[in-house]
Amino acid sequence: MKRYFITGLLIWIPLSITFTVLAWIVNTLDGWVVPWLPAHLQPQNVLGFNLPGLGVVLCIFILFATGVIGANVLGQRLVRTWEALLARIPVVKSIYYSVKQVSDTLFSSSGQAFRKALLVQYPREGIWTIAFLTGAPGGGVSRHLEGEYVSVYVPTTPNPTSGFFLMLPATDIIELDMSVDEALKYIISMGVVAPPASQPEPSILIIE
Repeated sequence: MKRYFITGLLIWIPLSITFTVLAWIVNTLDGWVVPWLPAHLQPQNVLGFNLPGLGVVLCIFILFATGVIGANVLGQRLVRTWEALLARIPVVKSIYYSVKQVSDTLFSSSGQAFRKALLVQYPREGIWTIAFLTGAPGGGVSRHLEGEYVSVYVPTTPNPTSGFFLMLPATDIIELDMSVDEALKYIISMGVVAPPASQPEPSILIIE
């Protein structure tokens, strides 16, 4: 009976969490987007009942339409005009440009964030953890570092959105033959979901 009970849990727990997360996303977007529709276009007035998922569809459409507009010359001029307007508002300017710089780095197709999965010693020598290469130290920081250094992000588990930013010597870092997705799964699962074992030996990181 214990084996059957555990088997049932292993089947239902992932399903329950998946549906709970999806339901939260759908309900949140419906609560944000649908109220912005004119009253005569809202589902409860047109169909007589709420239409779950309409907010998701509208968000996808808005994002796609914004991308189409922002990709042409006229749209780029509008974006520059909008950013110039925000640049004149003291507090808004600091928040907007900080978030924009991070989002451009993370989501841009030419971005360099999380380029490689690494093996580093942290928080002390002899203890190893997985990190991600994010670049190289720049600005005034690089002038105070002797030799070749790299910037890495060490995520926490099981929540990789929090972590630590470190600047380490390139010789102290080992590049893993592991994709970023595989490394994230490994971290989120607290080491339970390990990558395939048939991997070549790791090599010392070479900065491109």
